[in-house]
Amino acid sequence: MRRVYMDANATTPLLPEVLEAMRPYFIEHFGNASSIHQQGQQARAAVEQARESVAALINCRPAEIVFTSGGTESDNMALFGLLSHGDHLITSSIEHHAVLHAAEKLRDRNIEVTFLPVSSEGVIDPQDVRRALRPNTKLISIMMANNETGAIQPVSEIGRIAAEGDVLFHTDAVQAAGKLPLDVHTLRCDLLSISGHKMHAPQGTGVLYVRRGTQLEPLFFGGAHERQRRAGTENLPGIVGLGKAAEIALKTLSDGTIERIKALRDRLEQGILAQIEGAGVNSRNVARVANTTNIYFDNLEGEALVIALDLKGLCTSGGSACASGATEPSHVLTAMGLPPARARASLRFSLSKLNCEDDVDFALEVVPPAVARLRELSPVNAGTLG
Repeated sequence: MRRVYMDANATTPLLPEVLEAMRPYFIEHFGNASSIHQQGQQARAAVEQARESVAALINCRPAEIVFTSGGTESDNMALFGLLSHGDHLITSSIEHHAVLHAAEKLRDRNIEVTFLPVSSEGVIDPQDVRRALRPNTKLISIMMANNETGAIQPVSEIGRIAAEGDVLFHTDAVQAAGKLPLDVHTLRCDLLSISGHKMHAPQGTGVLYVRRGTQLEPLFFGGAHERQRRAGTENLPGIVGLGKAAEIALKTLSDGTIERIKALRDRLEQGILAQIEGAGVNSRNVARVANTTNIYFDNLEGEALVIALDLKGLCTSGGSACASGATEPSHVLTAMGLPPARARASLRFSLSKLNCEDDVDFALEVVPPAVARLRELSPVNAGTLG
């Protein structure tokens, strides 16, 4: 059976070039980057080369890059490393759970937290950020691009507001890296998170950019790795792969790849809407990252459609998550004001640079009949969206 993967916002496969860059560091050049012998120094040189490559992707100093295990650790490090009793955090209601759940835990530790609302298109109003500022506001944490809808947030303007208020600013750029130009100076951010496996690097790799002079408490304690900001022997092959992926991502921002992916996404989106009644695009009227569309299919359950499409060979992602055996609507879509039934009926299609026209043709071939079949079987009341 042919299989087509359209769930790149969940994870991406390694590019062949990334795997080849990593290969020697599993067996031949396996040294500990903290060792002073030749094997160790070869490892150290590889780590520092990768650090330079990632720094070039976001236009910062290599010394401001901290390698982590992924986006979740980077987000947690940013929040827990900066906030303490009596501080105030501003974040949004549509953040990834790596930020939302961290903020909830911080609130349990007597840190004040403001969760900002979003518009019906899933975008934060920067003036809401300004109005939420307090004398004890220590950190603003707003994602750059939403993982479910692809909606791009006004982070540059929020960065200016933070700078004017002498407040630290962190942005989760996990879904932006490799899709949008990243410049920490333009963004005016003090911290920025990246996850390797969302940009064709290996899973278990990530980065936290920490602006020089920012005082950050480590999450881990042990050796003096990463300039005493993240203890633990470096994941050498993973870091090498992340560095290579960063080099490739930087090139794709200017070689037409992003435009090609956007054309595929738009064709997929338009084809689905043309063939299926009762379908629409969430966050359709705002800027989105080029690879992402989130489409609702009224009068069916999204999770059932994900399974049906998977059986046909198409990998997508639901706009809802399963918790404790019950399907709950997406917190992102409900924050946008979607009724629970419509939120549960939403699917995310997210493309990568490996997708092609034939993949879109395949999706347009299998999605309409799958939707029609599920609607025939669905117990959902056709007149109820609430």
